[in-house]
Amino acid sequence: MTDQIAEESLAVPVAELRPSLEAVLMVADQPLDVATLATAVGYPADEVAAALTALAAEYAEQGRGFDLRNVAGGWRFYTRDEFAHVVEGFVLEGQQARLTQAALETLAVVAYRQPVSRARVSAIRGVNVDGVMRTLLTRGLVEEAGSDPETGAHLYRTTGYFLERIGVTSIDELPELAPYLPEMDDLEDELASLDSPEKPRE
Repeated sequence: MTDQIAEESLAVPVAELRPSLEAVLMVADQPLDVATLATAVGYPADEVAAALTALAAEYAEQGRGFDLRNVAGGWRFYTRDEFAHVVEGFVLEGQQARLTQAALETLAVVAYRQPVSRARVSAIRGVNVDGVMRTLLTRGLVEEAGSDPETGAHLYRTTGYFLERIGVTSIDELPELAPYLPEMDDLEDELASLDSPEKPRE
């Protein structure tokens, strides 16, 4: 009886841990190690490692369309090989579809502020751009361009395919739109002022 109560008491944190890991991994754009995931979800590293292993086994047993793999020390979702043809067909079909307004706006920010991180694109647009950036990456319009030396965040730039699609040979040929976008220094000052506590009035 005591063992049963103990098992029930452990079921709640484990149930919360696994969905938390799934949520973080779903939006990650690179493999994440156990320490990073443990910090993100607020659980001890050994519990996180065990939960990741259990999730990977669970997905494999259920025959999901994706796997959770530990590659080069980092965990990430991957499409299962046997469904590659389905994904390929979807991606190729998507290449013919027109970009949404959100995608066009995000692409414009990258084009005029490259190389730029997702966080800065989100700050300029005022919305989360993770999903849109994945679409632009998938369609070959943007690509990774190293990382920010200060924050370590991935930087992105437009591709040669993007230039080809809009009919120019260099980003220098883009129309003069940059002056209408906020300068990064001004944007960071504004964000910092929003985060700082308001001074009491005299």
